[in-house]
Amino acid sequence: MRTLKDVSVGDVCKVVKLHGQGAVKRRIMDMGITKGVEIFVRKVAPLGDPMELTVRGYELSVRKADAEMIEVE
Repeated sequence: MRTLKDVSVGDVCKVVKLHGQGAVKRRIMDMGITKGVEIFVRKVAPLGDPMELTVRGYELSVRKADAEMIEVE
């Protein structure tokens, strides 16, 4: 299983499935990260947390812990 955390800077990936439950999963979905959406990884902070992404035409920062819940292909 490959997660968003494993994607390199400059790569585009597609969301396959969201893991997690309740409020955390809801928050990820509210940010526009849903099944089938493409995500471009713009930058990763020097210590790896957070990641800066482009999703649906806007920029978004996601923590490593949240990125591990997003399964991609």
